[in-house]
Amino acid sequence: MKVSIITVVYNNSSTIRSAIESVLSQTYSNIEYIVVDGASTDGTVEIVKSYGSKITKFISEPDKGIYNAMNKGVRFSTGDVVGILNSDDFFTNNSIIQNIVDSFDNDTDVIYGDVQFVDPNKISKVVRYFSSKRFKSSRFKYGFMPAHPSFYVRKKFYDAFGLYKEDYKIGADFELLVRFLYVNNLKTKYINFPFVSMRTGGISNRNFKSKIILNSEVLRACRDNGIKTNIFNIYSKYFFKIFEFVRFKV
Repeated sequence: MKVSIITVVYNNSSTIRSAIESVLSQTYSNIEYIVVDGASTDGTVEIVKSYGSKITKFISEPDKGIYNAMNKGVRFSTGDVVGILNSDDFFTNNSIIQNIVDSFDNDTDVIYGDVQFVDPNKISKVVRYFSSKRFKSSRFKYGFMPAHPSFYVRKKFYDAFGLYKEDYKIGADFELLVRFLYVNNLKTKYINFPFVSMRTGGISNRNFKSKIILNSEVLRACRDNGIKTNIFNIYSKYFFKIFEFVRFKV
């Protein structure tokens, strides 16, 4: 099984190397690694180029945003399975892709797991844990979804059901998961393990305005895909997240 891993980046020279190294250090050998850069000017391009042929394909050109860049990567991918690794993130250990491949069988379309958030100044310090264990498609209407950085899906379903919708600013990953898992009911398997370590401060968690945009797009994604919900349901997820955070601290 060939696994395509896509990293999109723009002016992120401070962390792109750790993302690349975490892919190149995977014990599984049949990996196609695609890096899509948005014409960075801070040294990111030079860092990526320094890895030469170890990176299967490198694209550096202006884009129309993060989801446009992700779609470029998916279109170029030739693997049986596709996953996304953000340029701020890194795999939790060197056998993550091997474990994912071992978990796929003829009855599995999608694999997903957990992620952990780490202090950007001390990446060994876990500050929050996001578990996908309790996810089921009925929870989409409350704004819940499996951890997108742990989402690995057979490439043929991108071809069949479409890519990320580029008119979304923050919530296109949520919309795609709704479309794949709820509308088209792909067969999933959960692995109880953190696939990825994520530095805190991602685009959807930067400030209050980002949360408003995200939740409005979550509501739109549900309605566009036939899920009956409302804004009160969507915002109720924060009540449950408080308890998840407290439970993690305990």
